Amino acid sequence: MTITGENIMDAKLQNANIAVLDAESHLEARNIHVWFKDRHVLSDVSLHFPTNSVTALIGPSGCGKSTFLRTLNRMHELIPGAGLAGSIYLDNEDIYAAGVDPVNIRLRVGMVFQKPNPFPTMTIKGNVLAGLRLSNRRTRDEDDLVESCLNRASIWNEVKDRLDAPAGSLSGGQQQRLCIARSLALSPEVLLMDEPCSALDPGSTRRIEETIRELSADMTVVIVTHNMQQAQRVSDQTAFFLAEEGQPGHVVEFGATDNLFSAPNDPRTEDYVNGRFG
Repeated sequence: MTITGENIMDAKLQNANIAVLDAESHLEARNIHVWFKDRHVLSDVSLHFPTNSVTALIGPSGCGKSTFLRTLNRMHELIPGAGLAGSIYLDNEDIYAAGVDPVNIRLRVGMVFQKPNPFPTMTIKGNVLAGLRLSNRRTRDEDDLVESCLNRASIWNEVKDRLDAPAGSLSGGQQQRLCIARSLALSPEVLLMDEPCSALDPGSTRRIEETIRELSADMTVVIVTHNMQQAQRVSDQTAFFLAEEGQPGHVVEFGATDNLFSAPNDPRTEDYVNGRFG
């Protein structure tokens, strides 16, 4: 992947490479900078994501939240002209190191997108198994796996009698939960979620939020959201991103969700979470 701005960042990256990782962090970003061609869009982001936790990324549109999310499983490098400097560690291994297979990283770090993207003409069951088959993985009992994943995604009771129906027959909220089940079939260690409820009704949103909390018992979850109440309901820790005029996006404040919302350290954080801008 093309690295841009290396002269400016060399000293910081050397320090990042020798830094001792937090032993409790399952996933960790160190001094991440992102460019799209010559445009510096994200600056010096360092965040850690412990196992069995939910982290919310909040901030106004255009501040780099989704861009940062895509760096966590190497989807960023699929964008033409994209550049990155810094390190992402998964279980203390730099996922951008030479020789690391990006496909394997994306199997370990799954992603659910803002708009549900099931295969509409494929059956509900076929959707759950699609990632498994595309990655040439096998399972002893497909039926058990399908039931388990749909249960974990909180949709089994709604679809158990029509597993052979096309996924396009499901509602938007059901399709999103089906996409979560499809990700779970690959047994990811981390699940990234980019505004998974933005297009859903309140009932579907509530079920997705319940699913997020349940999944965090087994994995690390990182969610981008514009909904401040949702961030408070589902997350253990929150990072507030901001891109001030003429500057790349960066993290203003990062900490326990309760503290960040009730007693933020930075006045910009207080203004944002209280709806004074954004």
